[in-house]
Amino acid sequence: MDIFTSLESLSENTEPMVVAIGNFDGVHRGHQVLLQKAKDEAAVKDIKFGVLTFEPHPKTLFRPEDRPTRITPPYVKHWRLQEFGVGVLVSLPFDWDFASQSADEFIQKILKDGLNAKHVVVGDDFRFGQMRKGTPEDIKAAGIDVTIVEKVAGDDAQILSSSRVRSALRAGDLKAANDILGWEWEMRGTVIKGDQRGRELGYPTANMNMDETIHPAYGVYAAMVQIEGEDEWRGAATNIGIRPMFEVPTAQVESFIFDFDDEIYGKTMRVRPVERLRSEAKFNSLDDLIAQMDKDCAKARKVLGL
Repeated sequence: MDIFTSLESLSENTEPMVVAIGNFDGVHRGHQVLLQKAKDEAAVKDIKFGVLTFEPHPKTLFRPEDRPTRITPPYVKHWRLQEFGVGVLVSLPFDWDFASQSADEFIQKILKDGLNAKHVVVGDDFRFGQMRKGTPEDIKAAGIDVTIVEKVAGDDAQILSSSRVRSALRAGDLKAANDILGWEWEMRGTVIKGDQRGRELGYPTANMNMDETIHPAYGVYAAMVQIEGEDEWRGAATNIGIRPMFEVPTAQVESFIFDFDDEIYGKTMRVRPVERLRSEAKFNSLDDLIAQMDKDCAKARKVLGL
């Protein structure tokens, strides 16, 4: 997949393409229906299959005080789009200048001159340009074919949406989140050096920050982790939160990886929570905490079939 982060980085002779437009946070099953229509149209026309998306998420610009809401930070979203077969990804900076451009400027500068879009595929709520005045009908009027995809319902007849994924994650319901996504949700980050308390307790952990990834319900999870440079997925008991016993100021992901003690600081780690075992708790003593950790690890191994 070719990735471009500005119009200037595109060739002046950009090949024609079918373009799916959206933020695609989560690349969930509803998004996948839209992407598949664009992919199929590109195959019929025998031209490139492209995606136009924006970074950061518009919510970050308009409501910077909000807590992190990203289901898929850029590197995870790019991975999911590549897995889906996207040939060209154009991820443009979403800033005040971009948000204030007119609908006509968006069509001419971005869709026509920049992307050489011959066909656009969008959701039925897609709007663009200053004050969101632009509509798919405006794109049609400009001479570009448009396919409008209606919202998709799941087996429970509820609409598949990013907001439902966020709600499920905040409730610690990985099964519900993954059912909407159509893939196993994961977090990624660089393994950092912590305060070594886990090592002192006999449970050394691989730690990483949450950054802009949505914070799922705090607590202990049975999880699978993959370490950079390895193909193997390893079982773990993972704490997500602020550790009430030690008053960590910002949320972290701390994974005790079973039967593993290699040095992995600085490596990228992927963490896939499988099931939430319990909420975070403050214990009366370190002995009580260790006893609970013993139980957590035993339960995590059972959940993971280890």
